[in-house]
Amino acid sequence: MVLERGNMERDGKCLLNMLRQYGESDMYPFHMPGHKRQEINDGCVDGFPNPYEIDITEVYGFDNLHHAEGILKDSMKRAAEIYGADHTYYLVNGSTCGILSAICGCVRNGGKILIARNCHKASYHGLILNRLTPVYLYPEFLEKFGINGGICPQDVKRALESDKDIEAVFLVSPTYEGIVSDIGSIAAIVHEYGIPLIVDEAHGAHFPFSDGKEFPESALYRGADVVIQSLHKTLPSFTQTAVLHIKGNLADREKIEQYLGMFQSSSPSYIFMAAMERCIFYMDDAGRERMKAHGKRMKLFFEHTKKYQALKVLNRKIVSENSVYDWDPSKIVVSVKGIRGGDGEWLGSRLREKYHLEMEMCALDYVIAMTSFMDREEGFIRLQNALTEIDEQLFELSGKATYVKIPVFEFPGAKMAISPAMAMNSRGEGMPLFESEGMISKEFLYLYPPGIPLLVPGEIITKEILSAVFKYKTSGFSIQGLSDYSLSTIITVAKQ
Repeated sequence: MVLERGNMERDGKCLLNMLRQYGESDMYPFHMPGHKRQEINDGCVDGFPNPYEIDITEVYGFDNLHHAEGILKDSMKRAAEIYGADHTYYLVNGSTCGILSAICGCVRNGGKILIARNCHKASYHGLILNRLTPVYLYPEFLEKFGINGGICPQDVKRALESDKDIEAVFLVSPTYEGIVSDIGSIAAIVHEYGIPLIVDEAHGAHFPFSDGKEFPESALYRGADVVIQSLHKTLPSFTQTAVLHIKGNLADREKIEQYLGMFQSSSPSYIFMAAMERCIFYMDDAGRERMKAHGKRMKLFFEHTKKYQALKVLNRKIVSENSVYDWDPSKIVVSVKGIRGGDGEWLGSRLREKYHLEMEMCALDYVIAMTSFMDREEGFIRLQNALTEIDEQLFELSGKATYVKIPVFEFPGAKMAISPAMAMNSRGEGMPLFESEGMISKEFLYLYPPGIPLLVPGEIITKEILSAVFKYKTSGFSIQGLSDYSLSTIITVAKQ
């Protein structure tokens, strides 16, 4: 066994060697985490220490995250002051544990929640764990780019008016593509009913350190009661580090704290917590100026993309359309929608294989490049040159005839027959996926990333949903959730 392991290491097939090789390659990371494989320069003489030297447990003098009374309590208190929150909590299990804790802490077991359908899969897990009944809000749709728009405040109002049993509202803003909803107006409506607004701001951890001009204002300052942010997505912190903020008294802080103790590891990483503290303190200092500089850099980049003739790049023109309140310019969304022979997977592969640029995500019609102020100019120049060359080649190939009319693909609506928890706890039976129309699903079906479900347990499998699955599958995209990885069969709720 030792010899076999040694052979793997010599062949470069072990994970550590592959990570090292990737880090040393010229592949440029237009993906998470936000540190972009670099360390921040915050004045520490020796930088971040050898992780083995500081990887400890709750020894004397270092406090306990689950019962903070000393250095961790002070650190999180200072973080809350920096953010302008009443309470800030370090999350060592990523935004996922914050989402679960917020949902379970704000809605009683078996209760009802108003939730945006385009939320991350973690929020659906919260519904199941706490046996909640969801009422869905569907975002509007930006047909030109084939992406979800914002949540309309009036849709929130109508839902709350028609169902008085709803105990909390849960939204994602910004979305993976950088779409920001009108959190201020939505919060005002939600508060009229005396319930809390929870915002998954995982992709907007950089918002609080902007002046509100280069980048959108954080949901924390727009009236949200609970806000969850992933530091690692857009800021210089390790993967799996995040924070949860509470403001006001509509959210039950004690219950949220109880659930944080359940969903977080009982052995929290001091390496992660030190990295979070360092990141937040840095952002409150030099990070603010670097955010301004990054905003100016992004303006120049998008100015350059205006000359593209084939590729379409998402920009500020979408603001005020389809309930889009604001837009995060740190996300570069490049669309090939309508271009003959092109799709997001093709564009992502082209950028990877020829130009050595790794995107964050390849969707059906577009790719997403995630940026942060830690990006190097060299990376932007390479991306700009690559996209310019690809655009010229696509346009020269057949000029305006490159564009073809394709059917509009929107998020397929689904009808809930029973609650997600009830479906998960029901007896199931397997059957061919594409013969399951009319049955109740016992499984999730979602495109990952970004992890937004096409189908949730308890929903009726419709022709529209199966068509969407077929379209993604034949285009080569990753559809996950089914226990059958080949997507041949699905487990449905067994007929009584």
